[in-house]
Parts: sequence; structure tokens; C-alpha cells
Amino acid sequence: MLERMRVFAGNSNLPLARKICSELGITLGKAQISQFSDGESQVEIAENVRGMDSFIIQSTCAPVNINLMELLVVIDALKRASADRITAVMPYYGYARQDRKVAPRAPITAKLVADLITTAGATRVLAMDLHAGQIQGFFNIPVDNLYATPVLLKYVKEIYKNNIVVVSPDTGGVVRARAFARRLEAALAIVDKRRDAPNEAQVMNIIGDVKGKRAIILDDMVDTAGTIVQAAEALMNNGALEVSACSTHPVLSGPAIERLNKSCLKELIVTDTIPLQGEAKNCKCIKVLSIGALLSEAMKRIYYNESISSLFV
Repeated sequence: MLERMRVFAGNSNLPLARKICSELGITLGKAQISQFSDGESQVEIAENVRGMDSFIIQSTCAPVNINLMELLVVIDALKRASADRITAVMPYYGYARQDRKVAPRAPITAKLVADLITTAGATRVLAMDLHAGQIQGFFNIPVDNLYATPVLLKYVKEIYKNNIVVVSPDTGGVVRARAFARRLEAALAIVDKRRDAPNEAQVMNIIGDVKGKRAIILDDMVDTAGTIVQAAEALMNNGALEVSACSTHPVLSGPAIERLNKSCLKELIVTDTIPLQGEAKNCKCIKVLSIGALLSEAMKRIYYNESISSLFV
């Protein structure tokens, strides 16, 4: 049924790529992706892709620049091998936080990355929980932005039965948190915080009633974990019964794991858009859910030119 589909993967998230191919019932495409001794990316597609509907799965997570370059080189290789359509499947879109000018003479790097992917030869992008929705407009090719909400909701409904309050860690995530709370028929609260420097957050107060409730903080990514750890502490200080967190992208850089181990968080629920590395693999409070089935269904619908938005109805 998918005889003209070819799926390839960079080195950033091979376990997820294999899960997606298992869901699709096809084998992962043959490609040699390595580096020369000086660090240059080297790619060779080892099977015929002429006229094929080709997908390249690559999260631009750490090492960000290497994984981004791999993606670009694979796209170029597929284009030069006469692939019909080339879809860049980016479970995690790196540089997404640099989506606007925050200071004079600052770059908009999310737009630069979009231009690079388009120029390399991608004809479509499939992403997961973009940090900012307007990034879709940075591309001059179709962009499908999936949401991990169905996967996270299913788990939360099974484990956290009632007496829930969904918490947005900042004002920018209120829309996301409100939609999540509505699906759970739960209350909503907001953390008022002040960010004094990049990757540093100071929680000020809680807007909403959390006393005696099971709080679930909802965010699109966890980087250094400063925001959710301080938010969890503030929620407990305001009478929350317990605090957990949901996040699509487990970036978990710098002191993140140390902070999580020392925090009052009961559980951090994440997806496998980014594979856990190092100490994160042994962190007992982290629960990983797979978005392989969701991505595979979206890829199948792209292949058959069917609606993707109906996945979230």
C-alpha cells in the first residue's frame, strides 16, 4: 500500500524513526550518514528514490548544528536523486525560540532555519508542537504542525483521575493550557514569573486556585528545568496537593537533571521527540510517551493526500 514511500532518518533520533517505520509496516530507508574527520557531514542514499514520496526524520536537538546540517544534506541528496516529494519530519524544531527580534540587531534564527530547509529542497515540513505557531509562516512550503496533546491526554486521564488543575508556567502558554484543561474538564491556573536572564526564571505568584488540588504544569519544552521546578515549588507553597508536569520536548540541558532530582515534582511526562541522553535516562521522575504512532499516521495521510487536521477533532 505504501510502495512509493521511502523513510530515511538522520542520527538524532533513530529509535523514534524505527518506531515510525514499524507503525507504517515498512523498513527504514538505506542511507549512510556519517562525518569526515574534520566534522563535515557525509551522506549517501543507498537505494533508489526516483519519483518516490520521501520522508526524512530528524530532530534538530543537541548537537543542534550537526543534526541540522545532516538534515539539510540528506534533503539535498534526495533532491539530486530525483525524489518526487521530500518531507522534512522534524519532531523537534531547533532554534524555534529565536522567532522574533528581542533586541536591536538580533537575528530571527527560526526564519533562517526555515529558509535553509526550503532552499535545500524540502517540499513540506511536518513538525511537532512548534514553540511558536507563527513559525509556520516562515516557510513558503506547506507546514503541518502536529500536537502531542492526544498522547499526553490519554496518559493523564488514565493516571490522574480527578481534582486536577492545569497550570500554565507563563502567560504565553495560557491558550495551550486552557485547551488542555477543557479536555480534562479541569480548572486552570497561571504562574506569573519574571525572567531576568536567558534560561533563568523567577516565579512571582500563582493566578488561580490550586489549594488541595493535583497540579499539572503544561509546557511545550523543558530546557534547563528552572521554570517548572520553581513553578512546582510555588504551587506547593500555595497549597497544591502534588505537582506533576507535561512537556512535549525534553531538551534537558545544563543543570536540568540535577534540578529535577532535587525538586518536589512527582512526575515529568515527556514524549520521545528528543531521545533522553546521559543522566536523563536514569531520572526516575521522567515518564516518556511515544509519538511514533501519531507521526506515522500523519505521514501516511500526507502520502495519501488526506486530511491531517482531522487527527485532532
